[in-house]
Amino acid sequence: MSSSLVETVDIKAPVAVTWALWSDVTQWPKFLSHVRRVDPMDERRFSWQLSLPGADKAFVAELTEVVPQDRIAWKTIEGVHHAGVVTFHRLDDTSSRVALQIEYDPHGFVEHLGALTNLDSALANYDLGEFQKLAEATVAGDGPRAT
Repeated sequence: MSSSLVETVDIKAPVAVTWALWSDVTQWPKFLSHVRRVDPMDERRFSWQLSLPGADKAFVAELTEVVPQDRIAWKTIEGVHHAGVVTFHRLDDTSSRVALQIEYDPHGFVEHLGALTNLDSALANYDLGEFQKLAEATVAGDGPRAT
């Protein structure tokens, strides 16, 4: 059984800032609550270590599409099966919308329960909220600099 989720967040930060933060792998553990580590293997592949309720997971993901200030798409090539895309949309000069879409195959009781109860969507929504805080703090001068 395959599951999917789609979540969006509007952010008081321009696309240049939201893109710069999301495209920087070192920032991911700051806003992805279940991510413990992400290590680049090369320009397109990353080793992930997750801590999820009921299980720790590890996998290798590969970037399948990168369009600066527009979209980042990936799929796993080792470990758990999932694929996704995050897109960046200009709302005006000072705000943007970030949309996250993930397709995955839940395994085990906890993952199936998360898919059935929409806990996975709640977690994604929480993480996007954390990203929103990070991006808005960056614009206010309280977060990491966007380059």
